[in-house]
Amino acid sequence: MPKLWGREWSRQELESRVGDLSQIAGVRLVELADGKERGARAAEIKTGTGFNFTVLIDRGLDISTAEYQGKAIAWRSMTEDAHPAYFEPEGLGWLRTFYGGLLVTCGMTYAGAPGEDQGQAYGLHGRVSHLPAKNVYADAAWEGDRYRVWVRGKCQESIVFGENLLLTREISAYLGESRLFVHDVVENVGHARTEHMYLYHVNIGFPAVDDAARLISPSRSARPRDAEAEAGKAEYPRFQAPTAGYKEKVYFHDLATDASGYTQTAIANPALGHGVYIRYPKAQMPEFIEWKMMGIRNYVVGMEPANCSVLGRAAERERGTLQFLEPGERREYYLEVGVLENGEAIERFEQEVQGYSG
Repeated sequence: MPKLWGREWSRQELESRVGDLSQIAGVRLVELADGKERGARAAEIKTGTGFNFTVLIDRGLDISTAEYQGKAIAWRSMTEDAHPAYFEPEGLGWLRTFYGGLLVTCGMTYAGAPGEDQGQAYGLHGRVSHLPAKNVYADAAWEGDRYRVWVRGKCQESIVFGENLLLTREISAYLGESRLFVHDVVENVGHARTEHMYLYHVNIGFPAVDDAARLISPSRSARPRDAEAEAGKAEYPRFQAPTAGYKEKVYFHDLATDASGYTQTAIANPALGHGVYIRYPKAQMPEFIEWKMMGIRNYVVGMEPANCSVLGRAAERERGTLQFLEPGERREYYLEVGVLENGEAIERFEQEVQGYSG
């Protein structure tokens, strides 16, 4: 049964007290109306606990704003939300419409640094986060004694004479819970073998990120990307106040798992009693990238599970780790994102990951 305001409620008890359950939890489809966001469709979801988030239907069904009881969860950039028509695929142009947000998906055929692979130029992080969804379905319903809210749809990355990949995504949450679930199926619906790079860019900001906040992870190692990251390696799990002139630092983690093959990480601010975690099967996304950016206004830490590195497609091909999808082949991905709502929850999480040995 859903737990709200310190007690459990049956379906009958809740429904007898409201005209419609949207008074407490549900999903609402909207259209954004101002500036660069104008015309973009979105879905607003709330769970009744103060956990609310917005899914951008026309931006790959990714998640922009998110909050818990008035505290922002996701970092938001100065670009704000933008319609996919503003996408600049060349070089670093992806950053002009990178709104931050709780989840930005990178891929599906390339991700990571821009560069050239087999004579073709590729920009930063791929196209999927700028693909409008089709066959969108948003609703909520009782499933036994749990009330589930969801939005689902399909995004297609395709080109004549080239790749044809179909993403089917569902984002869901439950009444009385402060977490969400992402279920993705990526399928090669084309006729040719196609490169497949896929990364979840989970962007956490203030107040979870602040001076004395930290990354909690079952890291067996954390390898710096470059000399800049090497210089700050000892401090990779700890964060500082916004710092002028700070240069981003990136670390490649090897994470341990629990007995079921799942791993999880969190960004937590113990002084505030607030944190955000992610949980997923490591076999699906064996790489974990920490993006640490302690700059002024660019004040964010990314938790990034992936099936690839972020060094670009050519580098992935060269080291023999570039993944492919054969015609008709499909991959499934699961991601859970949730809130650590107090100091006790943070302590329990840390004790749990310390016990990972897989």
